[in-house]
Amino acid sequence: VQLQASGGGLVQAGDSLRLSCVVSGRSFSRYGMAWFRQAPGKEREAVATIDWSGSSIMYADSVKGRFTISRVNAKNTLLLQMNSLKVEDTGVYYCAADEPPYSRGYEYWGQGTQVTVSS
Repeated sequence: VQLQASGGGLVQAGDSLRLSCVVSGRSFSRYGMAWFRQAPGKEREAVATIDWSGSSIMYADSVKGRFTISRVNAKNTLLLQMNSLKVEDTGVYYCAADEPPYSRGYEYWGQGTQVTVSS
């Protein structure tokens, strides 16, 4: 399984970005998916998660109301719409996949895409 994240870039505070993650293989619709980020000098943190059906979604408190996670199973694609970006959103964003039985953590990871928000 390979995950390819893209869409990062350098933006100003208040701008928007949309991240994409394309997952290889036929099992995408069975995977729980997530976006994580890691800021310089900080531990990696979960930003948003979505279950295989798209019906269960969770967000970190710091991004609630600004970020939207979604998935397009027909295109093996995970999305993260990021609005009203803040300087503290800066970091490397990773997509991750959790396969059934969803009890072993996220087994597969993308390579990361850099998001830099300037003031």
